[in-house]
Amino acid sequence: MSIMHTTANTEVSPGLWALAWRRLRADKLAMLALAIVGAFLITLILSGTGLIAADWEQEVGLSYAPPGFVGADGSVADKAAAVEAPPPENPLDPLKDVIRELRKAPDGAQPLAINDYGIADPLAKEMAEINAELAKSGKAALVERKATLPFGADKWGHDIIKKTIKGAETSIVVGLVAALLATLLGTLFGALSGYFGGRIDDFFNWFYSIFTSIPYLLLIMAVAAVLQQKGVTTIILILALTGWTGPFRLIRAEYMKHKAREYVWAADAIGASHLRKMFIHIFPNVSHVALVQVSILVVGFIKSEVILSFLGFGVPVGVVSWGSMLNEAQNELILGKWWQLAAATTAMAVLVTAFSMFTDALRDALDPKLK
Repeated sequence: MSIMHTTANTEVSPGLWALAWRRLRADKLAMLALAIVGAFLITLILSGTGLIAADWEQEVGLSYAPPGFVGADGSVADKAAAVEAPPPENPLDPLKDVIRELRKAPDGAQPLAINDYGIADPLAKEMAEINAELAKSGKAALVERKATLPFGADKWGHDIIKKTIKGAETSIVVGLVAALLATLLGTLFGALSGYFGGRIDDFFNWFYSIFTSIPYLLLIMAVAAVLQQKGVTTIILILALTGWTGPFRLIRAEYMKHKAREYVWAADAIGASHLRKMFIHIFPNVSHVALVQVSILVVGFIKSEVILSFLGFGVPVGVVSWGSMLNEAQNELILGKWWQLAAATTAMAVLVTAFSMFTDALRDALDPKLK
C-alpha cells in the first residue's frame, strides 16, 4: 500500500515546453515584449477582417494636412488671400485700362469661390448643387476635407494612422509567412542533409555555399530583378527562397547529433522508416530550434520588405506597406512634412525591438543547458 501511495504522489517531471514557459513568465521584459507583439498581431487581424483601417484610401484631409498637435497650416489661407487680392497695377502699362475692364466682374456675377487649397474654383457652384442633389437622394455627398488630422495626412489626404495600420498588415504578413516558408525549407533540407549524410549532405552543402557566398541584400535584389513582378506573393517567395540558409545550418547540425542517439536506434530496431525517424522521433526534439529561427527570421524579413519597397522592388501601386510609406516620405521630408516618416519608422521600430527582445528571451528559455 505504501508503494502505491508513494507512486501516486510522485510528481511528473515537466517537459521542455513547460520549463520554457515557466522561464519565460519569470522574465517581465519578455512578457512585455510578448504583449506588444500580441497587440500588433491583434491589429493585423482586425485590419485584415476590415474592422479597422478599411477606409484608409478615403481622402479625408487636405494634402499634407499636419497633425492636430502641430496645428493647421496657414498656407491655404495665404493662398486664398493671394487669389482674392489682385496684383498691383503698373501705371506705365499702356494696356492698364483694358486689364482693369477685364478684371471687373459682370453685373450680378458672384466672385469665384476659393477651394480647400486656396485656388479659385470655377465649378464650385455646380459641385454644391450636385452635393445637394446627392444629399436629397440619400447618397453620400463629397466629404469635406479636414485641415488637420490626429497624426496628419499624406499627399492625397489619406489618414496617416490608418495608413500605418494597413501598412503594418502587409509588412507583418510578409514577415510571418516568409519566415515560416524559409524555416520549412531550411528544416527539410537540414533534416535530409544531417540524417542521410554522404552525397546528399555534400549536395546540400554545395547548394548552401552558393547562397551564402552572395551578399544577402544583393541576392534579394537579383532574384527580384529576375522575377520582374511586384506583389506581396512575390516578396514572400523572394525572402523565403533566400532566407532558408540559417535554419538549414542549425537543423542539419541537430540531426547529425540526434541520429546517433539511443532512441533513434530503438526506433530503427522496431522497423521504423526513415521518414518516421526523421519527423516523428527526431524532429520533436529539435523543434525548439526551428521555432527560434522563425522568430529571428520574422524580424529580418520585416526589415528586408521595408528595404525592398523603399528601393522600388516591393509592393505594387495601390498596396501600402511601411516600406512604401518610407519611399513616399523621402520626398515629403524635403517639403518639411515629417509625419508619415515618423509614423512608419516608429511603428517598425517598436515591433522589431519587441520581437527581437522576445526572440532573445525565447532562445534563453528553450536552452536545455539552463535549469
